[in-house]
Amino acid sequence: MPGDSFCIQYTNCTGCPKNVENILVYRNLPKGEHIPKDKCTQNCMLFMIKGELLINSEEHPGITLREKQIVLQAIGSKVEILALTDVEYVVYWFNELPLLCEDRYKEMMEQAEAPLTYTPLIMSERLYHLVTSMPEFLAEENPCSKYIDLKCKELVFLITNFYPLPQLGSFFYPISTYTESFHYFVMQNYSNVKNVEEFAHLGGYTTTTFRRLFKNLYGVPVYEWILEKKREGILEDLQHTKMRITEICNRYGFDSLSHFAHFCKDSFGDTPRALRKKAAGGEKIGKVQ
Repeated sequence: MPGDSFCIQYTNCTGCPKNVENILVYRNLPKGEHIPKDKCTQNCMLFMIKGELLINSEEHPGITLREKQIVLQAIGSKVEILALTDVEYVVYWFNELPLLCEDRYKEMMEQAEAPLTYTPLIMSERLYHLVTSMPEFLAEENPCSKYIDLKCKELVFLITNFYPLPQLGSFFYPISTYTESFHYFVMQNYSNVKNVEEFAHLGGYTTTTFRRLFKNLYGVPVYEWILEKKREGILEDLQHTKMRITEICNRYGFDSLSHFAHFCKDSFGDTPRALRKKAAGGEKIGKVQ
């Protein structure tokens, strides 16, 4: 199969349906095949079946992966690989793990902490048997997506339930770290962007990927969340600051005062100046129900 990038969007996978959460792909690369450093657009695990693969990323700088080893790369990671021999491996892409035991995963993530050095996880015999049974099916032209989902659940179950919690906490630590950094990026920049496309571009994401990540982490569409945060900020500034109306308009990315006024009428029932006057007179102002 072609040696395309280590982490790619599912829509780029030939023969795969779009807009699914879990992807399993079989790869075999000839010795010397080099895949340049690329940014992961989903979380991914790489399961080595055969050969030796050099991987270079922030978590795994220049380590050699061998048979039965697994590594995890969080979304946003930049990864480069080189086949030191003829290699075979399975890659599992996911946004959120399909959990059969959420309590176990919660306990695992509570114990997540950065190890001194990231080391590959070694597949158990049961896990290795599952992984090595996949290539024949995954190499088919149109593998069944429902079957893939079932195999992903089995794969995750064998990982999250049959390794010690401290070992799992270290293995999954990059995911918890990325979640924190993504949240920081969102909170630092949401008030400075005019639309979702600009927000995504600022973070180096495609719009589709950014929407998906945001919905997974916050539970609501990014556009609705931005509007709600802008409403909260505008009310705060009108009531409790002496900022000019023009300054507030610019602060929240409106193109013009008229656009800002229409937004305030729709959201709070009146113009910015009228709202500020009401607040100064002791009248409570808030969102229109």
